[in-house]
Amino acid sequence: MARSRQGLRGLRVAVTGGAQGIGRSIAERLVAEGALVVIGDVQKDLADRTAEALGCTALALDVTDGVEFEGFLDQAGAALGGLDVLVNNAGIMPIGPFLEEDDRTTTRCVEIDLLGVLTGTKLAGRRFREQGHGHVVNVASALGTFASPNAATYCATKYAVVGLGEALRQEWHGSGVQVSTICPGFVRTELIAGMRPPAGTERLLMIDPEQVAASVVGALARGRSRTVSVPSHLVPSVKVFTLVPERLRDRVFRAVGGHRVTSGLDVEKRAAYQRRLENS
Repeated sequence: MARSRQGLRGLRVAVTGGAQGIGRSIAERLVAEGALVVIGDVQKDLADRTAEALGCTALALDVTDGVEFEGFLDQAGAALGGLDVLVNNAGIMPIGPFLEEDDRTTTRCVEIDLLGVLTGTKLAGRRFREQGHGHVVNVASALGTFASPNAATYCATKYAVVGLGEALRQEWHGSGVQVSTICPGFVRTELIAGMRPPAGTERLLMIDPEQVAASVVGALARGRSRTVSVPSHLVPSVKVFTLVPERLRDRVFRAVGGHRVTSGLDVEKRAAYQRRLENS
């Protein structure tokens, strides 16, 4: 059932990875819409500062720990008087040649970007099924709809999250539980530090985290399961592009410089994020 924007007032929402970047923008927009919000993040000190600034609640959360995730949902529900929405936003983005990627990085990416989403979706989905309503919003990526070299593990996890939403949209039909998958392009956050979209495509592909937050609010207002691309033209354009034979598609991708987005990194600009990724 579609909600009006007024209907978002009082909506009880938990957001993972809410301390900074896209997660913070989602939480901020939801608070502005009148929703009651709890953010979870492995960086608890930063989450506390974000929550104080936004006027919401912060809890510690490592999405790779199923027991801790369930405790997070319990605490969020207790703080808010129940739970209507889970936004699975937490994620990391390792970039580099696949064969040179160390096993720990591969495992961490799968644990956070995929298994964390599966765990959160399952735990929240069970609660929502029992109460007869609820909405899971999974933040995927445009790289879950088209692949890029030097981001193989990240693409694999995001493709899986998109597939999860497609499957659950059908599986949960008529249950009162909705699932939305958000597929942003290049979002101006730390995750894309050192990367640039192909020449001439920046205006088409680059977006601000506030645009992703707006898409989450829009999905909740519509109140139905769907896959959302941000910007809106992106996924439909990719679907048309996939109709082109693979060899020609790859040739066009290279011709516009798509392969250089992840292979031509500015290492210095990405250094701070890379250090945080390695120490996480």
